[in-house]
Amino acid sequence: MQHLLRGLSFFIDHGTGVVIGETCHIGQGVKLYQGVTLGALSFTKDDEGGLLHGSYKRHPTLDVGVVVYANATILGGQTVIGARAVGSNVWLTESVPADTTVVLEKPKLRLKGAKPNAEPLTYEI
Repeated sequence: MQHLLRGLSFFIDHGTGVVIGETCHIGQGVKLYQGVTLGALSFTKDDEGGLLHGSYKRHPTLDVGVVVYANATILGGQTVIGARAVGSNVWLTESVPADTTVVLEKPKLRLKGAKPNAEPLTYEI
């Protein structure tokens, strides 16, 4: 197993559902929130189609001071999240530069089978 924690400290808040792959590198001062996955994008297979769990890096690298908010998924051994980058509710399979905020654009609500004369739905948060 490669070194999971390279920095002196990191923090998992509301750790429900947090998944951290074995070859993930986590820098000092990283914060992870609930529902975060730091996983593999794919696995290398041997000649018979079996999965190889060798010494290659399958999971992402989080540089110092990264904050990964709720429900973010970061995949791949070549994926590097730069220092002090922040993300929430995103699906990442490519690297992000330092000092970057990653957000999902506002999703559009689509309703199938809605009756044309029905009262419009209203949501309050």
